[in-house]
Amino acid sequence: MTNDQFYKPRVKAPDPALIERTDTVLHRHRLTTVCEESACPNRAECYARGTATFMILGDTCTRACRFCNVKTGRGAPPDPEEPGRIAAAVRDLGLRYVVVTSVDRDDLGDYGSGHFAAVVEAIRREAPGVKIELLTPDFRGEREALDTVIAAAPDKLAHNEETVRRLSPTVRPQSDYDRSLAVLRYYAERFDGPVKSSLMAGLGESEEELVRTMGDLYAAGVRELTLGQYLQPTPRHAPVVRYHPPEFFDRMKTAALELGFEAVASGVLVRSSYYAERLGTPSGVKK
Repeated sequence: MTNDQFYKPRVKAPDPALIERTDTVLHRHRLTTVCEESACPNRAECYARGTATFMILGDTCTRACRFCNVKTGRGAPPDPEEPGRIAAAVRDLGLRYVVVTSVDRDDLGDYGSGHFAAVVEAIRREAPGVKIELLTPDFRGEREALDTVIAAAPDKLAHNEETVRRLSPTVRPQSDYDRSLAVLRYYAERFDGPVKSSLMAGLGESEEELVRTMGDLYAAGVRELTLGQYLQPTPRHAPVVRYHPPEFFDRMKTAALELGFEAVASGVLVRSSYYAERLGTPSGVKK
């Protein structure tokens, strides 16, 4: 083993009072965040900044990705009041940038795409001027669902490839590497705004495979990329094969920029929505 396999990230603990404020607003509006459901290592820091990534359509996913801490099963019907509650929380927290994501809902006729659109509409009505990023599932690649979220006119669209082609069948057994690329390509061709994706490192991929995957994403029209260290949520999830040091993520950022990406966040604790408001050009105008 090399030294970098033993490198483990450390998370700085912020002011508990600031965390409590955000947590209070989220609980008052009965909202689910991906911060809690995925056991994100940055949730305390983000709460302290008054930001959160809202997870809609419940806390139960129809898929069982081996890296994800969200529970698997059949979820409840979409809550028609949820968009309004999210919009109220955005207002109460004074947010300027919002990330909205969801569990996979393969059990729904539109895969939940209409609920995404309703959330965007509610936020626009309750908190005009707030920038909205949608981090969507693949919706099984169904164009009608993809068109629904494009028509909602968020400021940025994202879908995560997560890992390299070789590992995708075991890490994301109910998803598909090429289907995710097709979704991102569809967004890039039809959405008048930035398209983003995210990758994890440490699952056993090589640097060459990561760079190759970045190239696939760039060819699909993705122009914003995040890359972070995979951290095993529980012993039953996929193990960490390697903990990468900060220098590795610096190299990967350089490689991504050399491929042509316009905005790259690469670091040990970087996640798809970590400091999302600072990445790229969330103005809704494609470069």
